[in-house]
Order: sequence, then structure tokens, then C-alpha cells
Amino acid sequence: MRLLIAVLLVAVAAYIGYRLYRRSRWKTLAPLLPARFNFGKRRDTFRRALDLLEARGGRFILETGVAREGLAKSKSDGASTIVFAAWAQQHHARVVSVDIDPASISAAQAAVAQLGLGEFVEFVTSDSVAYLAQCDRAVDLLYLDSFDYDRNDPAVQQASQAHHLAEFKAIEARLHANSIVLIDDCRIRGGGKGKLVIAYMLERGWRVELSRYQMLLVRD
Repeated sequence: MRLLIAVLLVAVAAYIGYRLYRRSRWKTLAPLLPARFNFGKRRDTFRRALDLLEARGGRFILETGVAREGLAKSKSDGASTIVFAAWAQQHHARVVSVDIDPASISAAQAAVAQLGLGEFVEFVTSDSVAYLAQCDRAVDLLYLDSFDYDRNDPAVQQASQAHHLAEFKAIEARLHANSIVLIDDCRIRGGGKGKLVIAYMLERGWRVELSRYQMLLVRD
């Protein structure tokens, strides 16, 4: 009997330890979004960016590259459009999400509408650089995640990096002293999407606020 009790206690302790381990690796954005959704390597930068946005009184988020898969891919793709829409709902804010692919726009619209967040996001089907160049509104949070990046193809990497730099230059005049810039897919092979634009920004008075898989930058 004592042996059985000992075995049961060990099993219970192992189960509790496993659950605690899983919880420590489960990165949620609750209460903004339900705790069952894991945002993984993007959680900390999303949370910090939105905390800064609230503290600075920002109300306009501009995103390049929609999140096509919704919350189903919160860990792998980030579900950024839904994250920003949920925040906008709670803070009387507005999101504009730009993507060149009509199919991606349609998928993102459906995912946002399913959660009742459609009124907080304006979707624009356009080349992102062209749209940013004609944007006439001050941007409080700029999220760059458009031109897909390939870890194994240097030519695609360079094209993606050049595109994200072009995006920033196109909207640079609409960024103000309290603007926040968040760039996805950075700490990966080849330097990620932000390689060129981050170097450009650092030369112009920006600094890295938080460096993770995403890079969060603010002005000094």
C-alpha cells in the first residue's frame, strides 16, 4: 500500500510539474484575447507595443500585411490584425491593414468579422509602399509585416528587406515623436525583414525598445 501511495504521489507531482511547465511556455494576451490562444515568441512585443500605445494616447494603427489565418495561427503567424482590432475595440481606436493580395484581404476580413471586430478595421487592397506614400494621417503604431521572407533564399530575403525599408521611408513623414514601430520576423537567418529598416532607423534617432522575434522601436 505504501508503495502504491508513493507511486501515486510521484505521478501527481510529475503531472503538476508538467502543467506548470506548459503554463510557463503558454504566452497569452489575456484579457485582450482569450487565454487559450498562445502568441508564443510575439507575445512580449505585442504586449509592450500596446502598453506603450495606450500610455501615449495613440489611436491609429497602420499594418502592412494582413494576418490571413486568424487566431487559429496565433502562435505561428501572430494573428496581428485580430490583436490590433481587439485593442482598437477597447480603446476607441482605428486600424488600417494593407495587403496587395485580394485573397489574403478576404481571409483576414472573414476572421475579423467572425469575432465581431469588423467595424474597427479598414482593409485596403494595394501595394503597401504606394498606399503609405499617400497616407495623410499621423501614425501612432506602425506594424511592418508584408513582403514574405524566405529563410533559405537570399534573393527573397534581400527583396523583403528592401521592401520593408521602402515602406518605412514612404510613411516616415507621418511618424511623430510618440510613434511606435513594430517589425515582424526579425531574429531569423539572414537578418529577417527588419535588417535594413532597423539600421536606417537607428541612424535617425530611433532606438530598440524590445528585441525579440519581433523588434519594437521608439524614438529617443
